[in-house]
Amino acid sequence: MRPDLPYALGGVTLGLALLGNAALAPDAGPVGAIDVALILAMAAALAVCRRHPAPALLVVTTAMLALHVRVHPGVAAAFPVLAAVYVAAWRGHRLAAAAAGVVFLAGFLARDISVAPAGRPGQQILERTSLLLGWFVAANVAGLVARQHRAYLEQVEQRAAEAERTREEMALRRAGEERLRIARDLHDSLTHSISVIKVQAGIAVHLGRKQGEEPSAALLAIQEASSAAMRELRSTLAVLRSPAEEDRVSLARVDELAERTRAAGVPVDVIVTGEPPDVPVEVDQAGYRVVQEALTNVTRHAGSATAEVHVEYAPTRLTVAVTDDGRAPAAGPVTPGVGLSGMRERVTGLGGTLHAAHRDGGGFAVRATFPLDGPA
Repeated sequence: MRPDLPYALGGVTLGLALLGNAALAPDAGPVGAIDVALILAMAAALAVCRRHPAPALLVVTTAMLALHVRVHPGVAAAFPVLAAVYVAAWRGHRLAAAAAGVVFLAGFLARDISVAPAGRPGQQILERTSLLLGWFVAANVAGLVARQHRAYLEQVEQRAAEAERTREEMALRRAGEERLRIARDLHDSLTHSISVIKVQAGIAVHLGRKQGEEPSAALLAIQEASSAAMRELRSTLAVLRSPAEEDRVSLARVDELAERTRAAGVPVDVIVTGEPPDVPVEVDQAGYRVVQEALTNVTRHAGSATAEVHVEYAPTRLTVAVTDDGRAPAAGPVTPGVGLSGMRERVTGLGGTLHAAHRDGGGFAVRATFPLDGPA
């Protein structure tokens, strides 16, 4: 429903009531074409009084005064003016609302006095004027109260939004402090332990080769695993100590991921199809993280391989896919590790789907689809 429709319906209703009152009132004059035009002008002005309260108030007051002078429909002529006064006071035009009430009352009283018959008209005119005065005062007060109530509600909403923003900032600050604490704990404990394992394994391998003995496969595996764990830990610490990094990731920077993977010795092709729509930030970041984790897995596990990144934008969905032709087995179930589980949680948390499986011709494929036609 349009916001102006109730005002338009109110104007039409008051116009019909005025016509009916003029036709039934014993002291009312005949209604002519000019009077109908005045009522229509009043109804049109009330229809737009919410957007233009001051001009509408002027038109309604003038039209009803003219109608009262010509037809004399009684106190019913004051009803449209009361409605316009209330709206004007509600919209902040207090002076105009008060002035309209005074002008209408003065015109109404002057007309009644000029046509008053001999006898005791004074008491009837006084009672009618007092009644109208009370109504106009009530309309002004009601409009001011409604305005104050609206201002109060806006202030409450503003305070609630400010409180919510403060809570979010506090939560972010606490999250940042917690990230730094975790980073310090990891650095002080886990980094030292892994470093000791790495150094001891390296010394054992060096001494064995120095004595002409080939190190055992288990010892080499320990050395390689400790080196990989150290690299992973350093990367994790860097993320924990840089909470703003998540704000910088975007699929628009997927070429940088591909370039880093090429520097590690894995050729990567990037294909982007479709026109990028207004992708939510959470979906954009999750797509970037899926590509990042998939390329990291290619570098670690695919061996001598080439990879392809395909980003497909559609009006209702975003699809990111990373495939490689490495040495991953073509059969057997996929054992989800921490990286794959993290990818699945990111994707499903946004209402999307993730498919990760070995390819029939060798290699591995990761495909994530995010919906864009609904709230994430």
